[in-house]
Amino acid sequence: MNFKIMITGKNRKLVASDISKHLEREVLCTTVDCPPLKSELLNTALNEKPKVILIFIKDEDAKDIHVYDVLTDYTKLYSVKVIVVCDEIDKRIFSRNTSLSRFMVLPSHVKIDVICDRLNEIREEMEAEVEQSKLEVIETEPEVFTRKHILVVDDDAQQLTQIKEHLKEFYEVTVVNSGKLVMRCLERFRIDLIFLDYLMPEMTGPDVLKMIRGDRRFADIPVVFLTGVSEKDTVIKTIKEFKPQGYILKPTTKADIVVKVIEILG
Repeated sequence: MNFKIMITGKNRKLVASDISKHLEREVLCTTVDCPPLKSELLNTALNEKPKVILIFIKDEDAKDIHVYDVLTDYTKLYSVKVIVVCDEIDKRIFSRNTSLSRFMVLPSHVKIDVICDRLNEIREEMEAEVEQSKLEVIETEPEVFTRKHILVVDDDAQQLTQIKEHLKEFYEVTVVNSGKLVMRCLERFRIDLIFLDYLMPEMTGPDVLKMIRGDRRFADIPVVFLTGVSEKDTVIKTIKEFKPQGYILKPTTKADIVVKVIEILG
């Protein structure tokens, strides 16, 4: 298993200048440094797929803390561990101002060897789970949310962030940057509507739609294409063939997105 750790937070550089090298040596992992910016956090998480996110914070206000909400979908989808290194005041601020539901807190004065020990424990636990999963198939019901749940699929991190901001006040929103992740989401969550980018690398929107329509468990989920003006004619042909619930031209606006959601979900 490639044990990758994403290191972020305003205080990450101050804790130890050689923290990445130390972790890689003592934990046998790969580290990825990421500034605490929404687009950077989301893009790095979706592309690098870390197993652990290590956040170093100090003297940050509620606005600073809110940026980590962008990681909520990723941590749920992949059961990622989050470790926050901070003092008691920052711990209270973090707990009150983030939608991350599960995270471990280590004190800001913690020695790096203690962090390494905890990361090694997590790595061993994950490796054991991987081995166990090879031996048995566990069937579970998809996770259900009290609000309608919308999945947004687009290879543009800025677009994902923007649409989530438009909808998160009234809907649960999960975002992924690849069509290859769609089936994982559908099996993990109960999805009520999918916004699907038409042109994506590796697996295009039509490819994903064929896959969804070919699985009777998910065939009735409404799908709306997100597309550029240049693809409009091609999208219309696809609509006739696969019967999605329409399309929205990019760049999208909040009005376009919300109106389409209300039109489909009521």
